[in-house]
Amino acid sequence: MLRVGLTGGIGSGKSAVAERLARHGALVVDADRIAREVVEPGTSGLEEIVAEFGTEMLTEDGSLDRPCLGEVVFSDSAKLAKLNAIVHPRVGKRTEELMARASADAVVVYDVPLLVENGLGGLYDVVVVVDVPEDQQVARVAENRGMDEDQIRARIKAQATRDQRRAAADIVIDNSGTPEELDTKVAEVWERLRAPT
Repeated sequence: MLRVGLTGGIGSGKSAVAERLARHGALVVDADRIAREVVEPGTSGLEEIVAEFGTEMLTEDGSLDRPCLGEVVFSDSAKLAKLNAIVHPRVGKRTEELMARASADAVVVYDVPLLVENGLGGLYDVVVVVDVPEDQQVARVAENRGMDEDQIRARIKAQATRDQRRAAADIVIDNSGTPEELDTKVAEVWERLRAPT
């Protein structure tokens, strides 16, 4: 099994790369999806978040109000660290359960936004970083998620820098071009991942 850590800043197109790798045959484990699972209503993760941050972090139906929580934690590094201490161990445990199901010759891609920030590069055989200029990140997130520029830049600031991510990478995918160019780049990366070592 080849364990691949896939990361990139907000708006870099990491999910688009993960989708393309899955089409080539990779088993993709999505940390964001797992992070949502472990804080669903009725979970101990959500209970801990409410105990730490208050009931105002809940929507009317009792689920996590992610935008509200984001506003609180992305402007305060101590609060972000507290949230990470609740969520990340649960994500790690669930991820290991999913990876244990993979076949011996599988390419398992772990799609994790905070790989560099949490020093997780050593857990993977290969680290792939999706990279774009910051202005392009801001424009994409504003268009796709409707966030304002100040919120987006606060999230970018809370993440590793481009230089830090690139320094941690075995492979960098420049995603500043067209979707067709990304198709070609991901196909080339897939060939590298499948090549015998």
